[in-house]
Parts: sequence; C-alpha cells; structure tokens
Amino acid sequence: MNVAEAVGRAVAELAKAGPGGPRAFGVVGSGNFHVTNALVRHGVPYVAARHEGGAITMADAYARLTGTVGVVSVHQGPGLTNALTGLAEAAKSRTPLLVLAGEATSPTSNFRVDQDALAAAVGAAAERVRSPETALDDVARAWRAARDGRTVLLNLPLPVQESALPGTFRTPEVPDPVPAEPDPAGVEALAGLLAAAERPVFVAGRGARGARHELEALGERAGALLATSAVAKGLFRGGPWDLDVSGGFSSPLAAELIAGADLIVGWGCALNMWTMRHGRLIGPGAKVAQVDHDPAALGAHRPVDLGVTGDVAAVARAVTDALDRLGAPAGGRYRTLEVGRRIAARIRWRAEPYRDETGGGRIDPRTLTIRLDDLLPAERVVAVDSGNFMGYPSMFLSVPDENAFCFTQAFQSVGLGLATAIGAALAQPHRLPVAALGDGGAFMAASELETVVRLGLPMLVVVYDDEAYGAEIHHFGPDGHPLDLVEFPPADLAAVGRGFGFEAVTVREPADLAAVADWVTGPRDRPMLVDAKVTRERGAWWLEEAFRGH
Repeated sequence: MNVAEAVGRAVAELAKAGPGGPRAFGVVGSGNFHVTNALVRHGVPYVAARHEGGAITMADAYARLTGTVGVVSVHQGPGLTNALTGLAEAAKSRTPLLVLAGEATSPTSNFRVDQDALAAAVGAAAERVRSPETALDDVARAWRAARDGRTVLLNLPLPVQESALPGTFRTPEVPDPVPAEPDPAGVEALAGLLAAAERPVFVAGRGARGARHELEALGERAGALLATSAVAKGLFRGGPWDLDVSGGFSSPLAAELIAGADLIVGWGCALNMWTMRHGRLIGPGAKVAQVDHDPAALGAHRPVDLGVTGDVAAVARAVTDALDRLGAPAGGRYRTLEVGRRIAARIRWRAEPYRDETGGGRIDPRTLTIRLDDLLPAERVVAVDSGNFMGYPSMFLSVPDENAFCFTQAFQSVGLGLATAIGAALAQPHRLPVAALGDGGAFMAASELETVVRLGLPMLVVVYDDEAYGAEIHHFGPDGHPLDLVEFPPADLAAVGRGFGFEAVTVREPADLAAVADWVTGPRDRPMLVDAKVTRERGAWWLEEAFRGH
C-alpha cells in the first residue's frame, strides 16, 4: 500500500469510530484522487461538490450539526485556494475540521504555493504527512487537533503520497478527549456572583451545545433568564424563560430584559460585538462572567469581571452544587409572573406589530417569512446566508432545537448559505432543509444547485431577491453615495432553478406561496426554489446595529 492509500484508510477508520456518521466532501483533482478513493473504499460516503468553496462549507455545517470531525479533500494549489473562504469561516468558528490537500513540493510546479502560510493566514492549523515512516502518526496528530476543536489543514506532499508505506497498516490511535475540569476557585466565585444577583441572564453559545439540561437546572436554581448567541439559536426552545437570541437579532423584549440584567454569564459564548450589541446590552453596573474550555477565549472580546475555565456542562453542575453548599436561596428573582407573561406574549419577533409593505410587485420579507413559518413542518433545519435579508429567516423562522439552525457567519462571507444547507441536510436527514439566501449569495453559489438535485435533497431554497447587495444599498445610500455598483437588473432566479431541476416559483405576494404549500404536502421528489421579490425601501432592523462595527 502506498501512503495515499494509507492516509485515506487511516482517516476513514478514525471517522467511523467518531460520533455521528462519517462523511467526506470535496472536489477531486490529480493530487487528491487516490486519497479520496481510499476514503470511499474504506467506508466513508463522499459528496462531490461543484466547487471547493462549497465542499468545505458543507463539511463545516455537517460537523457543527453532528458533533463529528468534518472531512474535506481538495487538490493542491488552486483546490486549496478555492476553499480558503470556507477555511477561514471554519477556523473562526472553531469547527472540528480536517482538510486533506495535495501539496506540490517542486519550486517550479505551477501548483506550488505556501500552503502552510495560507492556513496560518486564516487561523487554521497546518500539519503535514512528512514521510512514509511517519505517515500514520502524522494523521493521528492532525485528527486529534481537529477533534479537539481546531480546523486543520493536512498537507499531502505528492512524492510522499506515491511512496510505499513501510511495514503493515495499523489504525492510528487517538486517545479519547479529556473534558476540561472546572476551575474550583472560578466555580466558587461564579456561585457567589449568582447568589448576589437579582436579575441574572445566561447567554449560551456554540460551546454550550449539549449542555441544555445542566444550564436549565442552574438557571432554575439561580433564577436566570436564558438566551443564546445566534449560532446556538434553539438551545432553550420551548422553555418558559427562553429569550431566544441575544444581540442584533434580539426582539425588543429580549433586548430590554438582557439589558436589565445585573449579571450576564456567557457559557461557551464569545460575548462579541454582535451578541452584546457592542456592549449596549450590558446595563450600567452589570457584572459579566464568562465560562469557556479555552482559557484564551476568556475576555478576548470584552473585559469580564470573572472568567472560569472548564467544560460548560461540568461548570454548570459544579456551580449548582456550590450554590447548594452556600445555602443560597432558590432563584426566581427575575422569573416573576409578569416577566413570564411578557415572554410568552412577546418574545418572538412575529409577535411585534408591523405595517405590511407588500405591494408594487414586491412582498414584505416579514410577511414572506411568517407565512413560510406557518407553511413548513416544524421539523426543519435552517441555514442562512449573509446579507441585509438574513435577520428575517434567522428570527421569523422557528426551529425545534440548536441542531436545527446552522449559521456560518463568523467571517460574514456572502455565498456560503447554500453549501451550509447541503451539509445541514445531510447531518439532519429527518428534517426539511431550508436554505435562506439573498440574490447575491444565490448567484455566487448557483453551481451547488446541481448538487442539491443530484443528492436528491428535498430542500426548500428561498431567495430574498432585492436585485442588489442590499446591505451596501442601505449603508451608503442615505449619505447620497452612488449605488449603481451594487444594483443589478431583474433576473429570473426561478428559471435558473428550473434549469438545474428544481421546482420553482416567483413570489410577489402572499397568494403566490400556494405553490410552496402544494410542494410541502408532497411528494417533494424535487427540491423547490422560491424567488421572492422582496421590498427594498428600507434596511433590515438589525443592519444599523451591524454597521456600527464598520
């Protein structure tokens, strides 16, 4: 067996032993042909994307929603550079991802680039299969780093791939991860802050996935209201004290209650400018605590009064025990009947009154999304692209839990939403996949519409079509700047969808959504594309907040 075969087999064995089902994504070229075929021969299903940028984002989404290490295979040089935006998104999100990339080593090769430097530039870790003798150990080292929360590029030099593996193949041994133990002093200090707080609020991030039970138990003990960052939307769904998303997407009531807290605790959450509205959700005199398994994350985005290192679930259990030892009274100080009544009545954005601006051949995006929310089955998985429109599907489409919402927005790149939806659909096959895109992102990712059809995914693709890069329109337009560079002529995206094999409809008013209702009732043997011509007179409510950081 040569090294390419050995690497593919080793990655396959490690992937099959992990949580979730193994799956690889990629685009095959000469430099990753043999390793990809070895992956498939040894039991890893492979999804051929139409572009490396799509492949890596599919793997990112798949990893987020399964808890497994995402696997991507790309060609050397341009195969990797095509994937660079998705690599940056995954690295910024701390997605456990392993990217297998061929590597040209000859200085005269037209494929030769400094692949280590490319990885480092976007925050990913770079590893290499150094020799036939070290190949299996190199795979184990890269896999362990990915499993422990890094996005890792594993370079596969072409001459090494072709070399014979010395001796017999052995499956690499990667020890099971050891959860970060809670810092005892930090646990006691956090318990003290909670015992003294009158109006505590928890904000759970991606690092809190899987810790709902522990956080709800501590929230009950401490009387805390519960919110999430955007990437963890749905974590507390159905709970009576769920405020939904904290930050620019917050409903008016959620923003009021979070800003009224005297203690905010971030659980596996960066507490960045988006989640805290540049600090304006932190009330005067409020204390801020942060819990994360990574000590470097504590206070990285804003000063905190207390940082606690440890696994989120373990820290929550330990703090609950500490409150019992302190003899602190049971919570409920923010959990009054009046607050509970207000949350039940008004926490969702769709509960806020608005003037429907549908007319003139365009549908109000709020009306569009509320109607879709009512039409679609509750068991859905929603993926959202970037742009002016993105608050509407993020906040007006409900999801059943945190594994039903995939938000690849750490890098804020337009064009990742469709690939995100493909990865999410494969991760959650029992749910209806919904891709929410702007027209800009839809055109950027159009090649992956073929992938949706080829895979037989019963996906609903909703394009919020304002014939522009809407964020720039509403950011620069009020100051009188020329906008012709970010406006486009009308396009028939429904026809584009049909060309790829979708059912499709153009929506200009609510009655046009009857076609979606018919599709939902079945058999959904083809995916459906909705080209929604949305109103464009004003920016989305969250946009002014977002541009404060620009």
